[in-house]
Amino acid sequence: MPVSPVSPVGPAPARAAARPSAAAAHPPHPAWGHGFEVLLREDPELAGLLLGEAERQATGLQLVAAENFTSPAVLAALGSPLTNKYAEGYPGARHHGGCELVDLAERIAVERAKGLFDAEHANVQPHSGTAAVLAAYAALLRPGDTVLAMGLRHGGHLTHGSPANFSGRWFDFVGYGVREDTGLIDYAQVRALAGKHRPKAIVCGSISYPRHVDYAAFREIADEVGARLIVDAAHPIGLIAGGAAPSPVPYADVVCATTHKVLRGPRGGLILCGARLAEQVDRAVFPFTQGGAQMHTVAAKAVAFGEAATPAFTGYAHQVVANARALAAALAAEGLGIVTGGTDTHLLVADVSPLALDAATARRRLAAAAIVLDVCALAPGAARGLRMGTAALTTQGMAEAEMAVVGRLLGAALRGEGREGAVRAEVADLAGRFPPYRSHM
Repeated sequence: MPVSPVSPVGPAPARAAARPSAAAAHPPHPAWGHGFEVLLREDPELAGLLLGEAERQATGLQLVAAENFTSPAVLAALGSPLTNKYAEGYPGARHHGGCELVDLAERIAVERAKGLFDAEHANVQPHSGTAAVLAAYAALLRPGDTVLAMGLRHGGHLTHGSPANFSGRWFDFVGYGVREDTGLIDYAQVRALAGKHRPKAIVCGSISYPRHVDYAAFREIADEVGARLIVDAAHPIGLIAGGAAPSPVPYADVVCATTHKVLRGPRGGLILCGARLAEQVDRAVFPFTQGGAQMHTVAAKAVAFGEAATPAFTGYAHQVVANARALAAALAAEGLGIVTGGTDTHLLVADVSPLALDAATARRRLAAAAIVLDVCALAPGAARGLRMGTAALTTQGMAEAEMAVVGRLLGAALRGEGREGAVRAEVADLAGRFPPYRSHM
């Protein structure tokens, strides 16, 4: 059954025949609160841009795997007076006065995160997933240490050894990959590389791997060579919260994550670890890699953790996976190749070469039809494919039947120049029936 979106969705109102400007055409959205009315009056230029972005999100298909729609409660916390408060340090040990109430907010966020993921310790201050990974490295490694992680061309993140990133400049990364015949992680290669290079840490995680990871196997390999196990769970953490994916917490020394994506919270980072590493991790976040916590974001994380602990979110997480599988099947029927033959998660990677297209051209055609997604490497070859996720569409209330329509629309947009306008009209009609919030933006 379809899962209810963040807010109850009523029938989509009729579209305006003429829209002279975003600011003039739309009233402030209820989810934004009274503050937007002030912005509209004081800075209509910026207000118009915000309304235009809201219109873009509501009238297209948002398939970027790392994106979602937050709840109105998360938006309210982000726009709260907590943004005014400087709060370097941790609850009870701040470097600024007046932190009594924000201390409570952070403690609530920490306790909710610990309960949600059954973790002994949580740090909710990282500003992003990258900041969380940086802090994990700072807590467990020293510059020059050898680290084993998924190779970038096989789906590794920039923080997993890119020479353009701090990780590749400060540490000696060795990359493992996926099997050419299946697209699945080559655990035998991981074990062989670990034995050869004796890394100080093994990083488990990817930006485009659509299958569940065998965390127990990674823990076993790490123990064999005396390495720390760092799990970068930025993508699956929301599924983990909803019981739709296995948890790395029992196996990892440190788990890094984001609080947006499937978790549906504010843009930010999260670190989970055991009690014995709590002090190292906390000191790696502050004062080593960050200054003052963004307390409005910390409060919004607390809201998201609370929402993720509900039965409704559990249903949502499972629907996200069901939708991803349905979309993969629909795209396969349209002639696209599906990496690993399917998905266990919210994301999937599709090969457009069977349609005689390259990924960049495919992405442009889809964008012209208001279908937004990403391009990623198709490991282990040099070609690139399309990476997409179903978290946002599921938040809007779409289910398997709609995924079949989405797959057909993608196929139609990809098949040739000149069809994007017709597809775009169908996309707008579908999106209009599933607005992100209570009323059409």
